[in-house]
Amino acid sequence: MNFLFIVQGEGRGHLTQAIAFSQLLENHGHQLCGVIVGKSKRRELPEFFKRELQAPIHLVESPNFECDASDKKILIGKTISKNLLKTGVFWKSLKEIDQLVQGTQPDIILNFYDLLGGLYNFIFRPEADFWVIGHQYLIHHQDFLFAPNRPFDKFLFKLNTLLTALGAKEKLALSFLPKEPGQASIRVVPPLLRKEIRILPTKNGDFYLAYMVNPGYAEEVISYAKANPQLRIKAYWDKKDAAETENLLENLSFHKVNDKTFLQDMATCRGLVCTAGFESVCEAMYLGKPVMMIPVAGQYEQACNALDAEASGAGIASERFDFGYFDRELQALTPNGKAFHAWENTWNQFFESLLISCCENKQRKISPLVSKMKRSISNEPELVSIR
Repeated sequence: MNFLFIVQGEGRGHLTQAIAFSQLLENHGHQLCGVIVGKSKRRELPEFFKRELQAPIHLVESPNFECDASDKKILIGKTISKNLLKTGVFWKSLKEIDQLVQGTQPDIILNFYDLLGGLYNFIFRPEADFWVIGHQYLIHHQDFLFAPNRPFDKFLFKLNTLLTALGAKEKLALSFLPKEPGQASIRVVPPLLRKEIRILPTKNGDFYLAYMVNPGYAEEVISYAKANPQLRIKAYWDKKDAAETENLLENLSFHKVNDKTFLQDMATCRGLVCTAGFESVCEAMYLGKPVMMIPVAGQYEQACNALDAEASGAGIASERFDFGYFDRELQALTPNGKAFHAWENTWNQFFESLLISCCENKQRKISPLVSKMKRSISNEPELVSIR
């Protein structure tokens, strides 16, 4: 089967999930005919994404978060108003997506939580099956933990998740650990991890690893590094135009996101301190590394991620990049790596059942047409060729 990806470009989580799913396709003998990525003005598309995906990549203008002046907190009101003003731009993007779909003729369009993906499927009604994948779709499960006391943010989160999945045949809800069967509208599936992580040797090194999706958090990291000179910290960020490496203090260095070195450092760090993105936490759980999660201010989805990760035994949540606090709590944190490994290793089984279900659905569509054609042919007079 031919797959076409539509990928949200904010952060690295959806990008690395797309790489992992492309590896899954390759292992099962299927093809990736193209990748559409929503552009972000705040960060560049990482080189590792271009290198790892063996398919043409197309960038389109897509809705993005708007931050405060420090590039730290998400401003929901500004995000909504700015994106509404770009309706014409996004309509052009939808037409670009349709041209790519018509040109590649995929069997399945897989959307990694991009808003335009859901709108495209609803408005243009492509012949390809439309699937969506992300931790966000776990909101349809009865055990999902919503961050409390934020009813408007919760409403917007649920609305955005609904819009990304308009008309979806499959909603693949990524989960840290298995869950009891929930609503029939979703399939609870394991995290998507790249094959490279499975061959990494692990050890407990002498440094903490940090990752921040918004570069404004760098000030907090610098502050805590100065206050805790005995703690060595290696930090990764998505800051646009940043140098590959910046040695800011004797115990602190900043690095531009790189898939290989980031995973290598995660395999040898003492623990991970990061904004509460789903994918980074999953990678740490696989490698048996405890995590301290700092949800991005104003991003309700990350507040929910932190609650779910804590409940799954990944680590602890915090409001700040407080490395001293994490260092004091580290001994009490023991991630359940074996349970996570067993769950993650079931992806092949889930993928095969997905494709069987897809083929059965297509067969149900085709069978009535075939029967109708047979009846039509049988009622036609036989044509005799005269030479």
